[in-house]
Amino acid sequence: MSGDFDTLEKWIDCAVPQMAELQKLLTSHKAIAPESGGDGELEKCLALESWLKSRGITALERLDAPDSRVSGGVRPNLLATIPGKEKTALWVMAHLDVVPEGELSLWTGDPWTVREKDGKLIGRGVEDNQQGLVSAVFAALAFLKTGIVPEHTIKLLFVADEEVGSEYGVKYLLSHHDLFHTEDLIIVPDGGDPTGETIETAEKNLLWLKITVTGKQSHGSRPDLGNNAHLAGAALALSLNNMERFFVNRDELFDPPYSTFQPTKKETNVPNINTIPGEDVFYMDCRILPCYPLSEIWKEIQNRVMAIEEKYNVKAALSEAQASESPATPVTSPVVAALKEAIKKVYAVNAQPVGIGGGTVAAPLRRLGFNAAVWSRLDGCAHQPDEFCRLENLAGDAKVFAAIAAEAEQ
Repeated sequence: MSGDFDTLEKWIDCAVPQMAELQKLLTSHKAIAPESGGDGELEKCLALESWLKSRGITALERLDAPDSRVSGGVRPNLLATIPGKEKTALWVMAHLDVVPEGELSLWTGDPWTVREKDGKLIGRGVEDNQQGLVSAVFAALAFLKTGIVPEHTIKLLFVADEEVGSEYGVKYLLSHHDLFHTEDLIIVPDGGDPTGETIETAEKNLLWLKITVTGKQSHGSRPDLGNNAHLAGAALALSLNNMERFFVNRDELFDPPYSTFQPTKKETNVPNINTIPGEDVFYMDCRILPCYPLSEIWKEIQNRVMAIEEKYNVKAALSEAQASESPATPVTSPVVAALKEAIKKVYAVNAQPVGIGGGTVAAPLRRLGFNAAVWSRLDGCAHQPDEFCRLENLAGDAKVFAAIAAEAEQ
C-alpha cells in the first residue's frame, strides 16, 4: 500500500487550503451547550452535513438526542461512513461542541472568525476539537477523491455535548445504538502533545463534588451564637485535599503520577462582612488513579465529612456534579499498535502510551469493553484566548488517519 499512501499523502498536502476553509465555516457557527449559555450544536452540524454532502460524503446518518432546552429540540450526533475492504472499522470520533470564548478582551480578534497567521488558524474551537474533526474528514476525502478503497471501513462520528459530560453525545449513543464492535479501531483526536508522541490509553477516575455546608447564621460579633458554615466548609476543603496523603499510590503513566483532590469553585455566601454565614457552598475536583475505585474514595470522604460535622456542629450535603470510572486500553491493543506505526511513518517519532487526568469521550467506550486511544498532535491551547491550531498538524494528523485506514489487518 506504499504507492497508495504516497498518492493519499500528496492529495492531503494539496488540500490544506480547503481544511482552513472548513475550519472557518465550523467556527462561524457557535456550538455551545445550554449549560454554558448556548443553543447547542445543531446549526454547526447542519453546516457540516451540507459541506460533507457537497464533497461526496453522502453516507450520512443523524443519531440525535432529544433536548427540549435548545431551540432545535435535539443535540445532533452525525455519522459518516466510507466503505472499505475489511470488516474491521476505523472510527475517528470528534466532538461538535466548543466552550464559550471567555474574557473577550484577551482575544486579539473575533473568536468566531478564524484568522490565519504564521501557519496557524486562530479562533474558538479550531484545536478543541475541530483539528481532529477536520483532519478526520480530509483523511476520508483523500480516499474518495483519489479513488483508493481503504482497507478499513472509515467511520467518522461527530458527537454533541463533550464539554459538559456527553449525556447527549457518546453516552446517549452507547445506550441507544449498537454502533461499535470490539475488534474496531477507535481513535479520539482530542488530546496529545506538540510532537505527537503520546497516545492516551488511560484516564484517572473523575469525581466532581458539590458540597453544601449548613450551620447557623449570626452576627459577626457573636460567633458563639452561630455555627460558621464558611469556617466548617474551609476545614472540610482542607480535609478533603489532605486525602492526597491518604491515597498514596503512584503510577508513572500519569502526570502528575498521584491522585489529586482539589477545592475549586466557591459560591457566594453572605453579602456583608459582619455576618457569620449559615450556608456555604464549594466544589471539589478529584482526579484519582484507576487503582482506587470511587466506592473506596466515597467511604473516606464520608468519614471526613462526619468528623467536620461533629467538630463544627454543621451538616454537609454532598452531590456528584460528575463521576467517571474508566478501565485502561491495553498498551498492546491493535489500535495502539496501528497508531504507533502510522505516527512513526508520518511524523518520524516513536509514540508511547500515557495516562491523563482529564476526561475524554474514550472513557464511556472503555467501560463497555471497546479499546479506544486518544491522540492528536496538539499545542494544548484549548479553552484559551487566541486558541489556535497549526496547518501542518491538520495535514499531518489527516495523513496518520489515512495511513491507518490504508493498512491491511495482519
